[in-house]
This record gives sequence, C-alpha cells and structure tokens, in this order.
Amino acid sequence: MADTDRQQEQTRVDQVMDEIHRQLAASEETYQAAHAETGAIQKNYADNASVNTFEVDDAMETNAELQQQRQLVYLAVTNEETIGQQLDNLKALDRSAYFGRIDIKDAGDTTSDQLYIGTFSLTDADQNFLIYDWRAPIASIYYNGTLGQVHYQTPAGKQTTELTKKRQFTIKNGTITNMFDTNETVGDEMLQAVLGEQNDAVMQNIVATIQKEQNDIIRDTAADLLVVQGVAGSGKTSAILQRIAYLLYHSRNGGQSEIAADQMILFSPNRLFSHYISEVLPSLGERNMRQVTLDDFLTQRLQGLHVQTLFERYEDDATTTDHATTDVRDYLESTQLMADLSTYSRSVSVADLRFNDILLDGSLFFTKEAIAAIYAEQPATMSTPNRFLATKNTLIKQLKRRIKTEAQADWVATELDNLDTEHYHDLLGDRLGTFKELDDEMAFAARAIVRRRFSPIYEALFNNYFLDIYRQYDHFLQTTAPESVDATNWSMHEQDFDAGIEYHRIDLADSVPLLYLRDLITGGGQNRSIAYVFVDEMQDYSLAQMCYIKHAFPKAKFTLLGDSEQALFNHLQTPQELVHQLADAFQAKRPNLITLNRSYRSTMPITNFAKGLLPDGEHIQAFNRPGDLPQIRLRKDTTAAITATAEVAAQELATYGTVAILTKNVITARSVYRDLHAAHLPVSLLNDADRTLPKGVVIMPVYLAKGLEFDAVVAYDVSSTNYPSDDAIGILYTMASRAMHHLTLISVGDASPVISHADPKLLKIEHEF
Repeated sequence: MADTDRQQEQTRVDQVMDEIHRQLAASEETYQAAHAETGAIQKNYADNASVNTFEVDDAMETNAELQQQRQLVYLAVTNEETIGQQLDNLKALDRSAYFGRIDIKDAGDTTSDQLYIGTFSLTDADQNFLIYDWRAPIASIYYNGTLGQVHYQTPAGKQTTELTKKRQFTIKNGTITNMFDTNETVGDEMLQAVLGEQNDAVMQNIVATIQKEQNDIIRDTAADLLVVQGVAGSGKTSAILQRIAYLLYHSRNGGQSEIAADQMILFSPNRLFSHYISEVLPSLGERNMRQVTLDDFLTQRLQGLHVQTLFERYEDDATTTDHATTDVRDYLESTQLMADLSTYSRSVSVADLRFNDILLDGSLFFTKEAIAAIYAEQPATMSTPNRFLATKNTLIKQLKRRIKTEAQADWVATELDNLDTEHYHDLLGDRLGTFKELDDEMAFAARAIVRRRFSPIYEALFNNYFLDIYRQYDHFLQTTAPESVDATNWSMHEQDFDAGIEYHRIDLADSVPLLYLRDLITGGGQNRSIAYVFVDEMQDYSLAQMCYIKHAFPKAKFTLLGDSEQALFNHLQTPQELVHQLADAFQAKRPNLITLNRSYRSTMPITNFAKGLLPDGEHIQAFNRPGDLPQIRLRKDTTAAITATAEVAAQELATYGTVAILTKNVITARSVYRDLHAAHLPVSLLNDADRTLPKGVVIMPVYLAKGLEFDAVVAYDVSSTNYPSDDAIGILYTMASRAMHHLTLISVGDASPVISHADPKLLKIEHEF
C-alpha cells in the first residue's frame, strides 16, 4: 500500500483522536458533576428518611416527600450510570479508535462515501459520524460484503449500494500499526496478529475479526430457534455474546420493541465459564444478562433439595460399573417422557392427587381431606391447572375470612395494647394517617397482627405447598410402565427416588420431569418476560431438559450453540438430527442452523491433531497459524508421568501466562495437584464451585474446561487404561482443542487407541520404555 495512503489515514486518525480527547475531557467533568449530585441527593434522602414520622398529622406529608426524594435518587443514579458508560466507551475508542473502512456509492452518486467502523459510534459537534458502531445496519457490509453491489438490512427494509473499497486497520493508542485493503470479510493478516497474541485469561472481544458466518449469527433477528454448530475454537461463544450486544443495540435503535439485558438469560456450562465471559458485554457497552448453569436453575426451582449436578453424574458414571439402568435414564431424558407427563397431568383423578396438610405452629389449619374436597367441587370440565387454581383461590378466601374472625380474639387485643408507638406505626405501614376513625384504624391493625401470625399459611398457599409434588411424582413412577424400560430397572429407580428424597437429594434425571409435572398440575413455573434464551454447550443437555427450558420461557426466542464432537455426557448426534428434533419439540416456525467449521483458537498443528482424533474430522478447517507439533510423552508408571508433567508445566509457565493440566475426573485432578504441590510447583486446583480462573498452572477435570482456552495444555494420562475405547473421543478432542499454542499429552503406559489410531505424523512421540 502506498505511503501516501497510510499517511492520509494516520492524519485522519490524529483528527479523530483529538475529538476523542476533547469529548473525554468534557465527559470526565460531566461525570464528576453527576457523581457529586448523586452523592448530595442520596445524603439528603438519608437525612429525611431518619426524620421522626410518628406524628400522624405529619405522616402523609413526610411520606410524599420521601417518595419524591426516592425518585430523585433513582434519576441521579441512572444519569450517572449513563454518563459513566459514555466515558467507558470513549476510553475504549482512545485505545483503538476503529478497525475498518468501507467506501460505498449509492445509485446516481458520482463519488463514494467513506465510513469508518469501530466498537462504538462517535460524532463530532455537528453530529457528523466519525465512527460507525459495528452493530449499525450499514456496518454489516464490512463483515458480509465483497466489492461490487451489496445489500444490507435497515428498519426501513433492504437497501442496495455499491461497495468500492474495504480497508482494515489495527490502531493502538492513536497509531496505525497495520493496514491493508481486502475483498474478504477479514484478512488473515489481521487474524494472525490478533490470534497470535498470548491469552490473557479473559475471552477477547475481537469485533474487528468477525467472519461472515459469525456475522450471520450475530444479526439474525428472524429465527425463533437459531442453532449454531461450531467446531472447537470457531468463535461461536464470542459470536453469541456479540449477538446479545447486537440485539440490545438493535432494539434501542429501530427495533420493533426495546429489550433490556434482564430479559435475556444465558445457560453456561459452569460458574468458571460464566466469570470467564463476564467482561465481554461490558466491553461492548452493554449490561450483562443473567447467567445461570443448569444446576443453579434447577436448584432454585427445587429449594430444599440437593440436585445432582451434571459433573457429579459424570463422576458417578466414571466410577461405577453398573450401567444396567441406562434405559431408565434414556427414557427420563426423552421427549416421550414429557408427553407421558402431560397425559398423566390431564387425566389425574382427585383420589390420585397427593395433597398435604397445612400446619400452623404444629396444629392443623387446612387438612388434606378438606383441600381434596374443595378440588373435587370444581367442575370436572376444567383443566387440571384451572381446577388447582380455583382450589387455591378458595383456600385463600377461607384464610381471609379466618383472619377477619380471628381479629376479634382476645389475644389480638392484648398484643395491640402491648405495642409501642414505633411498632404500631410499622404495623400500619402506608396506611398510617389515612383513617378518619380510630376504630377503623384499630380494626385494620388487628387484622394486620393476625395476617402476620398467619403469614406461613399464605406462603404455603402462594407457593403451592399444599401439593406434595414428591409423592405425586412417585405416583407417576408407580403407575407408568414405559415400553423401552426394563420393569425391574424401573421399579428399582422408583425406590431409589424415594430413598433420595428422604435424604433431600434428587438425581439430575428426575429433577426436570418432577418440575415439569409440578408446573403442569399447578399452572406455574413459567416466565413470560424473557425475550431471548441462550444455551451454550447444548450437546450436554438432554431433549427433556431442552423442552423444559422452552416450557419455562414460553415467549422467548432460543439460540443454542455447541459442538457435537465435544459431547461428554450424551450420545453423539449430527447437527441436522438435533435441529430436526428441537424444531419439532419447540414447535419452531423459523428454525435456522448455522455451521462454523473453521477453527481459529489453536495453531494449525494442534488443530490438525485434534481433528485427526475424530472419525469425521475432515470437515474441520485449521487456521493457518504455525506452531510446534503436539507431543506425547509415554511413561512407564505414575511417578514418571508426574515428573514429566511437572517438567512440561514449568517449561510452559516460563513462556505463557496460562497453563492447564486437564484430567479425566476430579479424583485424578486432586492426586496430580498433591504430587505437583509437593514438588513445590505453583499450581491451583479448580472444582465446579470456582468462579475465577487464576494465572499460572491450573489443574482441573476436563469438563470444567468446556468453552475455555489456555496458552498451553497438558493432557494428563491419556493412556489406554484411562481411555480404552472410542467412547473417549469426545473427551480427548475436548482436551486437545483447549490449547492455543502448545499441547503436550502424558500417558502412563500405552496411549489410548483413539490417539494411537491417529496419523503418527500429527504429533511427536517420546518413549521412556
């Protein structure tokens, strides 16, 4: 590229940086003023809130003033947050002003318009765009367009223009370090520069290097079910986070309805991964959406029970030799089960409903027989959830009548007489000062006392505790005889369920059907405010779990992403099979499958080795980034393997920031940690409760590494003893594909046949026996 072009572009960068610095200075001043104002308003509110409001004459006026002050505090805090976000955006632009330029010429124009694309928009004092936000409709040309006629979507519909130039930049602190013209989405030159950098333990937000397929994922607003099948390191998780940022931006800027971050929920594979990606959305100027793991989601809905986690089940399966009941699990995680539960809930009789007594201080308040009688009185033509709701409403009406009657009791009058002024006013709450007659005020206070005493009853009714869902689900197990399950295995499972409930435990396979049955009978359990649900590592979810999540968020559009090759917990399925099943189960009207086959995470030798482990790995395309061949070190015993592991970890730590030692399970991880710690190597042991990823050498079972990447990986004990069959393909592929720059495999004895059957040219072999 001509030096004059580069100089002209640098001159423009200098001008843009001057504007950024001008706006930064102004925003800093505005932010400090807003911060001071918020502090003053909050102090004023605190002072007023502590004023004595026990005089009835002053109560209403004081409450009105406090409400006004509360609103002022909210407005001040919101204003400060908005200015703070603008300041953060400008600081990001200061570090890297923009990364792309497109020249477009509309029909009839004689000259092209030059548009510069960056992480955030920037306008000058005259509202001229100096930088266009990467999420703006016009910016899609940068990612999707090739020179010539191009189309892009806007709120007004499809627009057509001519793309005459596409230029890419790397700009750091106001200086162009790299610049070239391209006809592709992203030039390899830029990807090489970015992806070759050492991992910083936090997923990089590289909007400059979004590929066309990733851009299709990001900007899809039509699909109600978007399934992304992406090979390891293809950037699918990054694309999904950028999709979330785009959807939030799109809804604010011409979308049909505005969507807030709290209307989105992301199911992530573990807490460690949730923290790992937690800074991506803020770096794009958006608030984080809610993130949960499947375990957290189920536990929140089954409070009081310990729900078996996916990892606990994985560990249990790895240590047991009894696989006779896999037919039970397959049924419990199928769509057939969900259909059978639906049939059961519609036809369950009054005699088969398992109601609970409701107690207050150990005494019967509502008997289960009385509750069953109320349910039986409801019209038989009503659906089960409507009959249940009518029963609930009847019980609440009876409770209110009981409160009104009980308010006349002597104990209530005695308690009222013993209240001091402060507690009496607390009892009246917002009704303080609103009564014209003292008798009316005293009657209200008496009912308030009884309501407080009877609050456990209301809570039990509100939360549907008068249905014993555990006995109800047990009844379903007893009265169901699935054709695909051995009768003895089914009976044993029903007994195991009962025993687990006695100890407040429930298997993962039972948790979803139990919750679904509870929702079908009570008519609850659904959140209709969620607009988008994102599920990462979808291959680790059963169809029953997917269906329940769909049931729980009935109004949401779904984005599911994963890699069928990394299935650690379920049977392998092709993406097409999975999409077909999900589209049917979700009753999706506009399903869309996008496949990402190119891996960018690892060097070419690592990717070639990883895909060489797969029976159909030819579809994976390795990015052309050079590096060393992976190495396997074969050792005669565990002592020698630990010595080799310590040597490799120390060597890698001298060069890289993050080195991961991955093991098959947590027992092995603990053993390796003890040995390396005794050898005075600085190591950290991670488990499924950890939320942060420390620097240095980390040891973890492979399932905790899902979605993560490390500069160097040591796959510990990939022996034929540990991985004797092709069932280990997913595990070993996941291990290998975590490495960005270096991959070493340690084996105690002969390597797994999964590895030995791979092309020997794909790795270096070091024998010790």
